[in-house]
Amino acid sequence: MKRLVTNERARVGAWVAEKVGRDHPWVHEAALGLEQDGELVGGIVLSDYVPHARASMHCAGKGKTWLNRTFLFACFDYAFNFLDLKVLINTAAADNEASLRFMKHIGFREISHIPQAWDGTKDLVLFELRRDECKWIKPGGKHENLH
Repeated sequence: MKRLVTNERARVGAWVAEKVGRDHPWVHEAALGLEQDGELVGGIVLSDYVPHARASMHCAGKGKTWLNRTFLFACFDYAFNFLDLKVLINTAAADNEASLRFMKHIGFREISHIPQAWDGTKDLVLFELRRDECKWIKPGGKHENLH
């Protein structure tokens, strides 16, 4: 059975950080996880949070079934309706084709390409997703049941 994890910032933040190769965990940032049979299989962290304005979104998952429409609805409902954000920001290395495709697929749009800004050698691609352009939410709506 799948279950949304809403009040375990440190647990979800550490799990996402490990999956994306971050050298230290997120512990205080807004986070939303997805459990299956008691084990985390997906999560998002919203860092650089500015109330009623923006946050940077980081996501990770395990297996092929964690990222489904229901979890996407829950993630964007949380960011845009619960936290009342206006825009989500994301970055990816310009040579990470899978991340670039994924960002575009879920509705983010590229707004800048910055040479050598990813790690000093690779280019960084900056994305945004505005609340009024997000196909995953209904303003004021609630996410679907995860089962």
